[in-house]
This record gives sequence, C-alpha cells and structure tokens, in this order.
Amino acid sequence: MRRNLLVLIIGLLLGAVGTFYFLGAWRSRTLPGVPLRPPDQSNDASSTVAVTIEEKFFDSLLGTIFQQLGPPQLKLSQNFGQRPMQPIAFQNSCNSVLALNPEGNNVKTGVRFTGGKITAPLAFTGSYSILTSCIQFKGTARATVDLSFDQEKQTVFGRLNIDELVLDNVPALLSSLITAFVRKTIDERLNPFAVLRVSQLALSLPIQASGGSLKARVKDVRAEVQEGSLKLYLTYDFTAERENPG
Repeated sequence: MRRNLLVLIIGLLLGAVGTFYFLGAWRSRTLPGVPLRPPDQSNDASSTVAVTIEEKFFDSLLGTIFQQLGPPQLKLSQNFGQRPMQPIAFQNSCNSVLALNPEGNNVKTGVRFTGGKITAPLAFTGSYSILTSCIQFKGTARATVDLSFDQEKQTVFGRLNIDELVLDNVPALLSSLITAFVRKTIDERLNPFAVLRVSQLALSLPIQASGGSLKARVKDVRAEVQEGSLKLYLTYDFTAERENPG
C-alpha cells in the first residue's frame, strides 16, 4: 500500500515537472470577435434570419471524412515550449501523431447539442517519444465548444475546450505528461476554427426599377442550443446605393 502511494506521488511530481519543462507556460487560445449570446427577444427581428444545424449533419460529415479521407491526424509538436534545445529522447524516429478515430471505448466521435451546450465526445489514438521509448496510447475526451462572431472577418469561430481526458495503457509515471501534450496539441492545432463564413451569405441585389442596388451584410450573430440542433440567428444591416447615370 505504501509503495503504491509512493509511486503515485512520484508520478504526479514527474508529470508536473515534465509538463512545465517541456511545455512551458501554456495559455489556451482566445476566440476572435465577441462570444455568441442568446437571441434578444426584445429587438425587432425583421432583419434576422435563422439557420438550423442538426446533429445528423455532423454525423454525416464526420462519417464521410473517416470513410473516404481517413482519420484526421494532428502532429504532436516537437517544440511546444519553444526552447532552443530539446532532450534527445524527443528527437528519435517515433512519429508523434495524434489520430482522431470514429469510436473507441464506447465513445463515438461527434458533435452533440444538449443541455444548452455544444459538446464533442472524442476517441483517439497516438504515439509519442519519451525517455528513449515510443509510447503508444489511446483514449477518449469530453469537450465543449464555445462560439464567437468576428464582424470584420464575417466569420463565426469555434474553440474546442477539453473538459475531461482519459488515457488507456499509459504508465502512471507518464500519464499526466502525455495528457498535457494531447491537450496542448488539440488547442494549438485546432483552435480557433471557422464554423461558418457568413460573408458567403451576404446579399447584393440589383434593383433596376429604382436604378440602384441593395446590399446586406451580417452585423450580429446569436446562438440558441436546442436538443439535437443548433440555431444561429443572423441579423443583417441593409444599405442601398444608386447607380451613377451613364
């Protein structure tokens, strides 16, 4: 009992020290623009349109990716801490890749809209070179997604936040270190990501009878998470321009 407790304490200490040494000070990337808020029921909705995205859409999208393109892969960076020198254990031939899998350990990778939140269960496998050995690992994660709207870029962005991560078949002494590498890889390689480019939904309509054109540009985006679907409310700013007589 005492020996097991000692091994656990040593593992936690090594994980904490190793995480700081190899990763340095790490801060999660921020979202551009402003966070999406719930729809404002008090405002005039005459210039607002709603776009609904269902879970089935993401099931079909991810299924096509896994079947036709293969599992998405993220390279585990060799210089997370941006240090001028790296230990030789991190310079061998281990491929150091994190691969997203369709499912694993009764967890199916996907996107879920429930309880007023956007959640993303993930299943993955990977490898990393550490202490002259190539550590093969697999695991699952539970993540939530935050959304924002950048009006200048006319884009809705998302950020994946890992709330829980569980590794299988990883020695206790290395578990916390590899967990930190996986978390940081997902944050640096994926965040932030474009969810919807609303610039593609802008309008420019010639009004010949009035001798001009009507333009509409998205000025605000709100979000409402319903059970099984996400509803985005796009509010437009309308402008009109008269054509110069030729």
